Order: sequence, then structure tokens, then C-alpha cells
Amino acid sequence: MRQIILAVTGASGAPYAQRLAQRLVEQDLHLHLVVSPHGRELLASELGIRKLTVESMVGRPAENVTLYSYRDVGARIASGSFLTHGMVICPASSNTLAAVAAGLGDNLITRAAMVTLKEARRLILVPRETPLSAIELENMLRLSRAGAIVCPASPGFYMHPHTIDDLLDFVVGRVLDLLGLPHDLHTRWSPSERGWAQSSDEE
Repeated sequence: MRQIILAVTGASGAPYAQRLAQRLVEQDLHLHLVVSPHGRELLASELGIRKLTVESMVGRPAENVTLYSYRDVGARIASGSFLTHGMVICPASSNTLAAVAAGLGDNLITRAAMVTLKEARRLILVPRETPLSAIELENMLRLSRAGAIVCPASPGFYMHPHTIDDLLDFVVGRVLDLLGLPHDLHTRWSPSERGWAQSSDEE
């Protein structure tokens, strides 16, 4: 069974995190979930989740989810000897992005991210903040050079979204693609299906 880590931090974008968690628990995998203190505040303010539980996060009881304390740096996902298939930080705050780029490991999220990088496993960060300063851009470049994937929460509009759920699913689908997980979300571009005609040089 695949082992996937999902960390939720304090950048606005709680619906992305919840939708991703819901899609992950549908897979044949075990989800390891960590939420920072600011992430908990985010879930409360944007989704109304006042008490964080597995059920409140994914909408139903799920035996294939383990919820960890943010301060538990002795948890198994903090060790490189525990084999995982990847980690996603969604949403990734600028503070967490900076901490991971600096190699800090003073909480379970940054420690697990550090382990994921040093073990050359897939680390995906989903920042949502805008605009970005030079410091944030440099941190993203540093992470990319270290082997991480920076996947901004930037939904595409070529699929003609009609609802907020459509926008969420686009970003979640891209993350699932990066994890190598199958899904049926509408993220595939097909010019012919969208009525796009090839342009000529005269146009």
C-alpha cells in the first residue's frame, strides 16, 4: 500500500486541502495527515471545522488515515526509515516554504519534508499566496533545485469551469498527477473537444 503524507499549513486555501484529502482516501493508500496550528485556524475560518478529526477533514470515517500532532517530531513519518511514496504541503504558506527551503525540522511538517527531500522522494508544495516577493521566489528556486516540485494553486480555465468545485478539482487533479495517482477529474487538455481550430498565419 502506498504511504502519502499531506500537510496543511496557514495559507488561504483550505478547500484545496480538504478536496485533496477526500480524493486521496479514495485511493488504495494510507494517508498521513498533519495540520499546523495556523492550518487549524484556516480550516476553522474557511471550512467551519472547529474540531479537527479524520471525519471532519474527509467527510466520513476512514480507516486509511492517520492524524498526527504537529509537534510530534518522533512520529514515524519523521524518519527516513519509514518508506513513503511522497508528501504534499497544501496549501503551503510562505513561512513553511521558507522553513523547508532552509532545511529546518523543528516540527513534524518541516521534519517530514526534510526527510522526504533527503531520501529523494517526491515533495510537492502548493503555494497560494500572491503576489510573491523575491525572497519567496528564491525559496521556490532553492526547493526546486533540491528536488521538490512547486505546484501553485493556479486553476486553469481552458476546461470552462462553472463552479468553485471545478476550480478545486483542477488543482487537485494536477497534484494527483504529480503523485502518479489515477483520477477522473477533468484536467486533460484536448483542443478538438474544446472547439479550438488551428490558427493560420494570416490571422
